[in-house]
Amino acid sequence: MKFKAKILDEQGVTRAMTRLSYEIVEQCRELENAVLVGVRTRGVPLAKAIGENILRFTGVELPLLELDVAGFRDDAPASADKRGVLQGETAGKDVILVDDVLYTGRTARAAIEAVLERGRAKRIRFAVLVDRGHRELPVRADFVGKNLPTSRREKVAVKLKETDGETSVCIYEGEESW
Repeated sequence: MKFKAKILDEQGVTRAMTRLSYEIVEQCRELENAVLVGVRTRGVPLAKAIGENILRFTGVELPLLELDVAGFRDDAPASADKRGVLQGETAGKDVILVDDVLYTGRTARAAIEAVLERGRAKRIRFAVLVDRGHRELPVRADFVGKNLPTSRREKVAVKLKETDGETSVCIYEGEESW
């Protein structure tokens, strides 16, 4: 894969996350009943940042749960382990799923399935740092930090200080997308 462009630096990511957080506050009338669910790996620190912003803006501290969707993916073996996928309760809650990039919609579908397996959520919304298009499933994000039209040959790489040692969003180009 060949580097093509840096789309967001650390300051740009921070601005996008602040904007996402304000949108969530504006659209979620009952924050006391909301829970943030970060999709591993990079969705977890993004959800944490949103939670910190919401606490700073409103004084409301939202629970933060981690979600591993590996066992719910439609490309996972049928024997994949689904236990311990989500630590915490989502039944009856306004769930805000958080991930780094929305591409085909398959991770979002798996995340919704994983949440619903734990009980019926009151509502499920989806927040992403980057929406790059090219859906294979009818999924859309409710909260988007950056819409980034791409080709299928491009890869959007989100790097976060917590997982990668730096914070940025870059595009790489190559033979196939990851």
